[in-house]
Order: sequence, then structure tokens, then C-alpha cells
Amino acid sequence: MRNAKDTFYEVLRGRVAVGNPERTIVLRGVVRPGVMVVENELVSAASVVDCFRLSWGESEIDVDGAMPMVAMRCVIEYETAGTALNAGMDRGRMLAAMDGELLAAVRGWPQTAVKMNYSGLAFGKAVVAMKTNIWWGDVVLGAVTVEGERLKRVATVMVMSYQEAGEL
Repeated sequence: MRNAKDTFYEVLRGRVAVGNPERTIVLRGVVRPGVMVVENELVSAASVVDCFRLSWGESEIDVDGAMPMVAMRCVIEYETAGTALNAGMDRGRMLAAMDGELLAAVRGWPQTAVKMNYSGLAFGKAVVAMKTNIWWGDVVLGAVTVEGERLKRVATVMVMSYQEAGEL
């Protein structure tokens, strides 16, 4: 499942960066596209605004086929307080812009990618293409909630892949 999660994150991050190169965040002094995986960051990064924060919900495994198929719910949280220039009065427009960026990134064609193994990066090794793909459904946008001066939304996407031999 780890490889499918990493691959979906990389695809989404790349598509968001292309769709809006100005959607960036600074974490630990590094400027990067405004997409992060909560479980891979320090706790202090969990409330970064104007950023898509991915976490993983429930998973289902179907073992009836030739290869086990895994379906995982990707939970994407994002929020904005608007811009300082407009004293936050544009927070609705800013959230709508983030909705559009997320929809474009997830709905972008194709809704599939070759599953990649990124585990070697920590040891200076290359990323390795695997034998199967990942694919995903459409975005389900949750209701907008108000948290203080911020508008927040939680969206979900089902991500599927076949589990290859030796994968965790």
C-alpha cells in the first residue's frame, strides 16, 4: 500500500504544481508545492493553511482475484483565511480556487499512473517503476466549515491498486 500512497501523492503534487505554480509552502526551510502527507511531517505542519494535506483513511483488500486489490480512502484537508491584502474578505474565493485546483489535479487525464517504489531515495538509489498501476475515482467534496477566520474543506478520493508480491 505504501507504494500506491507515495505514487498518488507524487502525481497529485506534480499536477498541483503545474496547475498553480504559486501554490507553495515552506516546511523546514524548503519551498515546495503546496501538497503534503500529514503522516510524513512533524506535528507542527498539520495545520499549514493554503495547502492540501493528505492523510489516509480506511482501506479494503479484495483477495479474490489473481492479485490482491487494495482500495484506500485518501482524505485531503485544506483551509484558507484569505489574503492579508483583502483582510480575509476573499476567503470564499480562495477556497473556491483551491477546490478548482484539486478537481483539476484529480480529474486530469489519465486517472491512472504507473506505481512507483520510492523507498530507495533515502539511500541515494533511483525510483523504481513497478509492474502495476494505481488508479483513482473522482473527488468527493465535503461541506465547507468555518474555524475561526478560516474556511475549511475535507475532500476524499478512493485510490486503488493491485498488491504486488513483496509489497507491504
